[in-house]
Amino acid sequence: MDKMAQLTLPDEVYNWIRDFLNSHSHCTRFAGEVSSLVEITASVVQGSSLGPASYIVNTADLRPRQDGNVTTKFADDTYLIIPARNSHTHGDEVSHVKSWASNNNLQLNCSKSHEIVFWSRRLSGKADQQAPPCPDIKRVDKLTILGVDVNNSLTATDHVSSLLASCSSLLYALRVLRCHGLGDQSVKDVFHAMVIGKLTYCAPAWHGFCSTADYVRL
Repeated sequence: MDKMAQLTLPDEVYNWIRDFLNSHSHCTRFAGEVSSLVEITASVVQGSSLGPASYIVNTADLRPRQDGNVTTKFADDTYLIIPARNSHTHGDEVSHVKSWASNNNLQLNCSKSHEIVFWSRRLSGKADQQAPPCPDIKRVDKLTILGVDVNNSLTATDHVSSLLASCSSLLYALRVLRCHGLGDQSVKDVFHAMVIGKLTYCAPAWHGFCSTADYVRL
């Protein structure tokens, strides 16, 4: 609510939000027994219309410490982007995220956090010379970002491989459905909804990184 108070909200809206978030409690039922009520003093009511907006407000002040570094957020995914010229700041930036989380009644889950270093082919191998910013954060060769596989050489090869494997499974499922009597038009409808939908998902974001070999495979 301290962060809500910094917004230019009408008093009645602020008061309504505060009233909505206050006085929530929970209990546990097990083996016919019900525990006593315990007040909820943190979090947002899951599934409520206020949830997404509250999350955005709560994380709005999570910003990089160094000029040139960028933080991007989507739902509960957060990405810290550090250019090569600022690579020496990566440890400080991760420590800053940890401190921010602690100050906001949260905790950075290092086991679910990963680091990826992008490099050109002429610099192959040099990416591993710098130590990770945190020993608990694993350095990986590729990340799945909103359903798109991004590798450390910024090619679409890994994503295309994953895509084709998934589509092969879908085509097998379609053959099974046809064998069980699904009509031709229905098979086409399912194909367009499932296979074509998967092939074109986020295509403007990754197709420009495809090689000629990737296009042939597709």
